[in-house]
Amino acid sequence: MSKTSQQNTSTDANGVSVIHTPAHTSGLQQVPQLVPVSPGGGGKAVPPSKQGKKNSFVDRNSDEYRQRRERNNMAVKKSRLKSKQKAQDTLQRVNQLKEENERLEAKIKLLTKELSVLKDLFLEHAHNFADNVQPVGTETSTANPESSGQ
Repeated sequence: MSKTSQQNTSTDANGVSVIHTPAHTSGLQQVPQLVPVSPGGGGKAVPPSKQGKKNSFVDRNSDEYRQRRERNNMAVKKSRLKSKQKAQDTLQRVNQLKEENERLEAKIKLLTKELSVLKDLFLEHAHNFADNVQPVGTETSTANPESSGQ
């Protein structure tokens, strides 16, 4: 299974070098190898859908061309309308959220004031309650005078 070093190189119309090597003696069919002409690898690869359209002449007066242009124009118009609608929806949502945020901030202020008032009332009540209650160990006994003299 030794390979021979005889090779024939040719360049096709696309600028691609094709190396032809002699077929093996096993009866296999020869397969050409594609090698780029330039050392940098050539250019960009062109997808198969675009290969035939690159050099073809387009008749701008044909019905097919007009239909394709019309479909494309409609698609562009639809896409732009969709984009515009999305931007308007986003702006509307931003405005709604701003209004909600302002309402919530006002509610926070109100509740904070209410908390402060209630806290002050509680502390005042607790202070007054503490002043009116005497400690347990310092209570004066109000014994019945009748029982103490006997």
